[in-house]
Amino acid sequence: MTTPFHLGWFMSFRPPAFPDQWVGADAAEWTNGRFYEDFARSLERAKFDYIMIEDSSMVPDAYAGTSEIDLKYSLYAPKHDPLALAALMADVTSRLGIVATASSTFYPPYLLARTMSTLDHLSRGRVGWNVVTSSEDRAAQNYGIDRLPEHDERYDRADEFIDLVGQLWDSWEEGAETQDRGTGAFVDHTKVHPIDFVGAHYSSRGPLNLPRSPQGRPVICQAGGSGRGRRFGATHADTIIASAHGVEAMKAYRDSVREHLVEAGRDPDSCKVLFVVSPIVAESEAAAQDRFTSAWAPTDRRVEAALGHISAYTENDMSQFDLDKPVEELTTNGHQSTLAMFMKRAEGGKTLREVAANWSISCLDLVGTPSSVADQMEEAMEYVGGDGFLISGATSRRYITEVTDGLVPELQRRGLTRTEYTHRTLRDNLLSF
Repeated sequence: MTTPFHLGWFMSFRPPAFPDQWVGADAAEWTNGRFYEDFARSLERAKFDYIMIEDSSMVPDAYAGTSEIDLKYSLYAPKHDPLALAALMADVTSRLGIVATASSTFYPPYLLARTMSTLDHLSRGRVGWNVVTSSEDRAAQNYGIDRLPEHDERYDRADEFIDLVGQLWDSWEEGAETQDRGTGAFVDHTKVHPIDFVGAHYSSRGPLNLPRSPQGRPVICQAGGSGRGRRFGATHADTIIASAHGVEAMKAYRDSVREHLVEAGRDPDSCKVLFVVSPIVAESEAAAQDRFTSAWAPTDRRVEAALGHISAYTENDMSQFDLDKPVEELTTNGHQSTLAMFMKRAEGGKTLREVAANWSISCLDLVGTPSSVADQMEEAMEYVGGDGFLISGATSRRYITEVTDGLVPELQRRGLTRTEYTHRTLRDNLLSF
């Protein structure tokens, strides 16, 4: 029997799937966050481990030197800050983990440590931090940085960043807040410690000015797919977002991460690798296949949007290349693993149009009825070895319902996903199996 696996959802605080006819008023009202509150309630009802809120802080203009495509298809903008949304989602749920993205390149360490610790208190121990080093010069320029450091250097800086915030989170001992009415002491000062951190890139006296949070250290999430990114994740992460196309690549990726975890002196089961998928579920195989074919039709919109994404991710202007010729070799100081995946899809002399039309970060094409998609997910986990899936698809109430009220109940009936939360904190639920 397959060991139960974990479920997460990958989303962004941006407009729902416009112009999808099933979005309704949510497209006009997305900025108030109410749609996302309902989203969180749905995931908690389906007993997801967590929702991960992706982020970027730029309006890209890499494609054709203009922001037209990005804004036309709302690729990276408009977008709200995930940390504020995390607080809203925490308020309307009681068990769902809420993982928010924040850049170690742009945040001051003390501010990040304090904000995440506050969110962990507000959520009663259900918050995680998705650590990104950022990969776009356009984003850096919004923070007064002309060019980002080189790829591996960003990870070197992030190692030190996490060391520092970890010490800040530990600067209050458990039980420091005594509230002793006899002595009148609210906090025992002997249990609160400066850290006097001085590193190559950062320094901080500490301590934090708020008590230790319920998890002590919020859950760390990470998505680096490069060799350096994998080593970083194996050192720090409690859960890793993975995009590797096909079960062979998925297994190789997870095996690699687990090897790095052992090398880092960690239990390989202490970090859960969740693979990105976008299931298409319908009442019949034929209906699901029709929707899959329609969703992946090589329309101008799909090709433009995909090339806009790749341009923003890698800061290569994809508009300069002939759509009907094989993809040229590219390099980047940005998302190296994303570009590597794109180039992998281009093998065999595929044209740029062909690759763009079929571009996706989804690891598997999961298409069918709830029963047949559950079969596919079960078979994949049996081969890969775990640890679960991160759903990423059209952000609409219809799609969310198809997954949470169609697919997940079938997974639960088979004992593949949880039917109840067994713990209060995100970390404990992640480590429960």
